[in-house]
Amino acid sequence: MTDCLFCAIVAGALPSTEVISTDLVYAFRDLHPVAPTHVLVVPREHIVDAAHITSDHATLLAELFDVARRVALSDGLADRGSRLVLNIGPDSGNSVAHLHLHVLGGRRLAWPPG
Repeated sequence: MTDCLFCAIVAGALPSTEVISTDLVYAFRDLHPVAPTHVLVVPREHIVDAAHITSDHATLLAELFDVARRVALSDGLADRGSRLVLNIGPDSGNSVAHLHLHVLGGRRLAWPPG
């Protein structure tokens, strides 16, 4: 999609700080982190959000979560823990209509969030 921020980042048309890149997903540091580790893991394929996932996306989802696990390991979060967040729609705070998984950690995270 030409007007999607994350599609432009995945395509290399906009700068990002790459963490992990695979054939199916791209992980990069959030520009406005809410924790010491705040990485977005996005599919290279444009999918609006998690409400648009079907069983046809099984391989992609496995890769999305595997890359999130690898991000947590590489940022030293494996022992202390991390949070994975998928937002759906504007009421959740989602501002980019492209499926993305937030990997958060590096400090104690409040619960409930907010």
